[in-house]
This record gives sequence, structure tokens and C-alpha cells, in this order.
Amino acid sequence: MDIFSYTFFQNALWGSLLASIVCGIVGTYIVTRRLVFISGGITHASFGGIGLGVYFGADPILSAMLFAIGSACGVEWVSRRGNVREDSAIALFWTFGMSIGVICCFLTPGFIPDLSSYLFGSILTIGSADLWLLGVLAAAVTILFVIFRRIIVSVAFDPVFARSQRLPVSLVEYIMMIVIAMTIVAVLRMVGIVLAISLLTVPQLTANLFTVSYSRMVTLSMAFGFAYCAMGLMVSYLLGVPSGAAIIFVSILIYAIVKAIKTAVLKFKI
Repeated sequence: MDIFSYTFFQNALWGSLLASIVCGIVGTYIVTRRLVFISGGITHASFGGIGLGVYFGADPILSAMLFAIGSACGVEWVSRRGNVREDSAIALFWTFGMSIGVICCFLTPGFIPDLSSYLFGSILTIGSADLWLLGVLAAAVTILFVIFRRIIVSVAFDPVFARSQRLPVSLVEYIMMIVIAMTIVAVLRMVGIVLAISLLTVPQLTANLFTVSYSRMVTLSMAFGFAYCAMGLMVSYLLGVPSGAAIIFVSILIYAIVKAIKTAVLKFKI
């Protein structure tokens, strides 16, 4: 239990709580709206912003967030007005961002010590700046969801019907894409580019096993997300493995177990 007395572990727990709130709200929209592939493209495209930040000596998280927001809006715009299929637009920005990131990192003189943390995550290294970013984002996303919950839910489930009701579907979709991009970059320090999308989908899939209500799914996703992070941190500490990979491994393992138990119970009832 001595591990709980260390500041870095306390920061990791606070980060897990804040990230669970953000990912619970945003991830539910992603899963319901079926935007997992788009989110994966934005996640990998953000590496271009990290590369630019490293090359020009700027904050990699800030540059990654700007690049991710630009990529998210670019995918939405190109797929709508550029006469390009959505999956092709995603692949375009996905590969463009990765290529920019690789080129900039290769051209940057010297050794880049934090590059692996952006790729694979290192929640134990997050500091006060990361916590402030997650805290502000969590507050903003919560306020946005509380005020515009009905519109967001309508767009998430049936954008065609929402458009027929003269709801601002396009505006909501652009805003949510920006929020998704910001959320992805905010959790990069926790689980990295490679695993970030899992934190936005696995808790929601687990929550969906217990409820089909959107609001309840958001709440359960937050609870599952924090539980996964806490257990992943303990596994990481006990086994000496990377924390990001441990969190995702634990989350998928628990989801598989719960899914198997539910399937067995349903078959037994039948």
C-alpha cells in the first residue's frame, strides 16, 4: 500500500478519474454513432502534430491537439464536400499525419526521450499540466453534454431523423469531432497513440452489456473506465510492465469475461 503515498501514483489515479469522465461521455457518442474507425484515424493522425512539436521545439501535446482537430474537421469536410468516401478520407489523413510525424522526428537532431510515451503511454509520468488539461476538458465536456444532451443523443442514434426535425446536425457533428480529437490527445500520455482508441470503446462495450440507455451507458462507462485504469495500474506496478498496455489488457480481459458470463446465463435461461 506504500505506492499510494507517492505523488506520481496519486497523479495517475487523478488522471484516471478525469480521463474516465471524459472518455465515458465522448466514447459513448463514438460507439453509438459508429465512429470508431474515424477516431482511430484521428488518433494516428495526431502523431503528425507530435512530430511538428518536437521538430520546432513546441509543446507536443498542444501541437498534436491542433493537428488532431484539423484532421478531424478535414475528414468531416472532405467526406461531405470533396466527393470522397469517408473511409478514404480517414486513410488520407491517417497516413498523412503518420508520415509527417515520422519525417519530423527523423529530422530532429539529438535523442527524443519522450517519444515512446506518446506512442505507448506512460500514465505514471503525467504531471500537473496533464491533470489541468484533463480537468478543464472534463468540465467542458460535462457541461456540453448536460446542456445539449437531447440534441447529441438524437444525432448519435439517428442523424437523418434529427436533420428532418431541423436540428443543427452538421454543427453538432463538427463540434463532437473536435471534442473527440481533443479527448484523444488528452489521453495520449496515459495509454499512447497505439492504444488510445481502446479507452474510448472498451468501457462503453462493457457498459452496453448491462444497459441500452444512453445516459446510463455514459455513467457505467465512467465507472468501468476508472476501474480498468486502477486495476491496470496495480498490474503494471506488480508485474513491472507498461501501464498503458496493462490498462487496455485488463479492460479487454474483463469485457471478455463479462460477455462470456452473460452469454452463458442467457443460454441457461433459454
